[in-house]
Amino acid sequence: MNRRFAVTLMAGAWLGYTGWAAAQTTGAPAAPAKDGQPHVISAQDLDMLRKDIRSQKKQLMAQNLKLTDTDATKFWPVYDQYTAELVKINNTKYAVIQQYADQYGTLTDAQAMSLIKQWLDVDIAVAQLRAKYLPTVAKAIGGLKAATWAQLDRRLQSMIDLQLGSRIPLAQSQ
Repeated sequence: MNRRFAVTLMAGAWLGYTGWAAAQTTGAPAAPAKDGQPHVISAQDLDMLRKDIRSQKKQLMAQNLKLTDTDATKFWPVYDQYTAELVKINNTKYAVIQQYADQYGTLTDAQAMSLIKQWLDVDIAVAQLRAKYLPTVAKAIGGLKAATWAQLDRRLQSMIDLQLGSRIPLAQSQ
């Protein structure tokens, strides 16, 4: 892996972590408090986190995807359209996270299964969206750069998922 890309990924991971940590200090932790009551992640905190993630993701994409001026003119509108569709899919993921946080510690078996199925459906929808956009990106910037875009997008999404997953407590029975 390219040393610059590795450093950039580490910086992105740190920024993502600190952004999430900042959200947690403003009342957003998903784990139960010492008093046993679950904390609720506010919609505002989630919205701020999502905007920060999108901004960082675009910056990392720009730093690592070698685009000429001509390529950039063609690519960024497609990327922005892709991101707009991705946001709609991720609305479900963040709604699931919110519902999980709101019901943490009181989930029934059926609720837990419903939430995890919704989360898995989001993962499938994201992969399908990336596959849908791959030919469009290839047409805009060529096959090799399109493959690089898909790799970067998948890696960045994996980093985001790892950050989110590491901050969300496992479902447990009381």
